[in-house]
Amino acid sequence: MMKNISRLLPIAGLLFSSALSSPALAAGLDMSHGEAVKLFWKGEEIYDRNAQTVTLTGGARAVRGDVTIDADELIGDLRKKAPPANQPKPDHPNDNDPMGGSLELYRIEARGHVHIYTQTDQGWGDHALYDMDQAVMVMTGHNLKLVTPQDVLTARDSMEYYSKTRMSVGRGNATVTTNDGKQIKADVLVSFSKPDSPTPNNAAKTSSGPLGGGSSKLDRAYGWGHVVLRTQTQTATGDRGVYVFDSQIARLIGHVHVTQGQNQNNGSQAVVNMKTGIATMLPGSDAPIQGLVVPNEANNNQAPK
Repeated sequence: MMKNISRLLPIAGLLFSSALSSPALAAGLDMSHGEAVKLFWKGEEIYDRNAQTVTLTGGARAVRGDVTIDADELIGDLRKKAPPANQPKPDHPNDNDPMGGSLELYRIEARGHVHIYTQTDQGWGDHALYDMDQAVMVMTGHNLKLVTPQDVLTARDSMEYYSKTRMSVGRGNATVTTNDGKQIKADVLVSFSKPDSPTPNNAAKTSSGPLGGGSSKLDRAYGWGHVVLRTQTQTATGDRGVYVFDSQIARLIGHVHVTQGQNQNNGSQAVVNMKTGIATMLPGSDAPIQGLVVPNEANNNQAPK
């Protein structure tokens, strides 16, 4: 595996060379599950035997399958690789050497100008942590963004992706904008991608979802706190809501306001068809439906029902 990384790789106009100078690393660094990780870097390789980490500086790259992580600095957390169950233990194990024997990489931390991408999806942030055991990625920093062929997800505080459940989480003014201009915004926005399509027997299998390999398509999104839905003609707000991408229908609950021009309806619940632009107010127990309809606005646009 490690022979593959003793080559030159062009990245952003630079040549990233890599070579394993640590004998312990050369003994067998790989992923805890799945495919091997290929590492490339331009600066120093700092191997900390006590902390059980390897740090790659000067601009670095980690590649696993079709997922690539680029950053100013990569820090890999290492651990001893457990021997197969049927393999006998050595007669004199070197217990004084915390990193003796074969190693595996189980977590990667990326710092500075982080760019994570596949053939279809891309993500940007200042800091990222990728836990390979749990198949979880967390990005933080400024201008957080995740772009797929169908939509763009942005957030202020953090973005998380859980590949096992195909779940993406945006925290802090999180926004999903679709290719046709529809927008869903909330304090916390949780979206789920659809499961993979059946894979032919002779085709390689890939995990689904943003940055998980293969193209992703969102199934539904849940929003909590200051939920806002926008179409070309309407804006609907509420305390929480759910949006189904195939039907393009959303349901809002709690302090719902639907506006179109100067027209406004207020109530406890609403169903918003973002395809037709029609919002239907529903009665609730905590407040009656109230509306303000301006005649000239009603003649030009279809007001909420």
